[in-house]
Amino acid sequence: MTERVDVAVVGAGFGGLACALELAGRGARVALFEQLRYPGGCASTFTRGGHRFESGATLFSGFGEGMLFDRWIREHRLDVEVEILDPTIELRAPGLRLVTPPDRARFLAQLTSLPGAPVERLHAFFDEQRRVADALWSLFDDPSMLPPLGLRALGRHVGRLSHYLPLARLVGRTLASVLRRHGLDGFEPLRIWLDAVCQITVQAGVREVEAPFALGAMDYAFRGTGHVVGGVGELAWALARRFAALGGQLRTSDGVRTLTREGNVWRVGARRGEVLAERVVANLTPHALRRLLGRSTTALDALARDVERGWGAAMHYLVLDPAKLPRATAFHLELIDDADEAFVKGNHVFVSVSDAREDRGRGKRTATVSTHVPMRELRANADPGGYVAAIQARMSRTIEARAPELHAAIETDLTASPRTFERFTGRDHGYVGGIPRRAGLSAYRRLLPRAYLPGLYLVGDSVFPGQSTLATALGGLRVAEVVAPRALPALPPVSVRSA
Repeated sequence: MTERVDVAVVGAGFGGLACALELAGRGARVALFEQLRYPGGCASTFTRGGHRFESGATLFSGFGEGMLFDRWIREHRLDVEVEILDPTIELRAPGLRLVTPPDRARFLAQLTSLPGAPVERLHAFFDEQRRVADALWSLFDDPSMLPPLGLRALGRHVGRLSHYLPLARLVGRTLASVLRRHGLDGFEPLRIWLDAVCQITVQAGVREVEAPFALGAMDYAFRGTGHVVGGVGELAWALARRFAALGGQLRTSDGVRTLTREGNVWRVGARRGEVLAERVVANLTPHALRRLLGRSTTALDALARDVERGWGAAMHYLVLDPAKLPRATAFHLELIDDADEAFVKGNHVFVSVSDAREDRGRGKRTATVSTHVPMRELRANADPGGYVAAIQARMSRTIEARAPELHAAIETDLTASPRTFERFTGRDHGYVGGIPRRAGLSAYRRLLPRAYLPGLYLVGDSVFPGQSTLATALGGLRVAEVVAPRALPALPPVSVRSA
């Protein structure tokens, strides 16, 4: 007889992991399917040639005291070691080096010390940015304030209306317009830093990005950005094992092939057998979900078109000689070849370098290097292989020009295209980063968790709250609130004794 569960979660990225963990903690019967051998999706760690690589070069936030990942690690007693980075990232562009520390005040002091810096205008801009970021990040600090909202949360939002007022005049405006209002559109160091920050967080540059999203994303480095020792995959595995310990079915290397609605349940056809589920939560792109369904809906088609306006990634996975690197701790670099060109296609690269303790006896370190690739342009190209190879060559030149010490340490260089990224992460077509947050009211669509078909929900960076590992995990929590069987109350958090 086919087994029956309350919820089937398809895809063990951080959105799927969060949803499955929360549901299992409430006592629901949950099956979590993952086509790869390891969880994490775009935020996973894989092994090639005995070396461990982060799937994507990125920053991971949410490890500050009281933030989601910090709470999970303590409440679930996860065997995960995290180091808060200082500096979080170093930006290098022609004639400019900016080190981003883990607090705004130190970064602002660095900016205002630059030659010709408009000190008063910078302080006024960052005062506004802080108010916007505080209002938005407070929602991440307390997930119950995100949709769907109960009466208590609605009441608390009403009480916070004064905190949301700084957002009102920014809706539908670009970050560039905010810089003009503060008289900062001519201060190039700030513009370069902002273009770089926005491209890796909300997937759009200063001239087109929606201002509230951009001003909130500027705080990413200041909100508990950390390095998981051994790679972020260690956190993904710890969450997956905790889910299994709570009674959930963890089914790795068991990709779902079909989703079929039969009466009031879903038949989930996977490689190693079927289950019947009252509800399905898909941690997938809309493209992958359409393929499993063998059909589409108007809402899925609209979401897919928005994703297609975004990005893939060209990659270099590097094995490095640690003796030639300047520091033993993990670090991140953002390298820009030409600050007047768009920060994509190898002109701008993001580098994540492993900790020296992570070599597992091989005496090497690794780095993941990525750049944005416009997917519409790639998919329309008559020679996609040559197109990506040219971007990868530009990436190598940018590394050599802006980080010669890193370039000199390279012993092995494994290149990857969006299609390769798809194989490493299970990410359909190799799309990364979700939907670019370009200016306009469309940025505020789909704020509520919704059923795309009866009992079928999406989580991940294609749906609210969007980009980043932290955001997808929070989205998974909120969808769990919607799909949890009503008879199962939320469990109180595990108490943690102070050391």
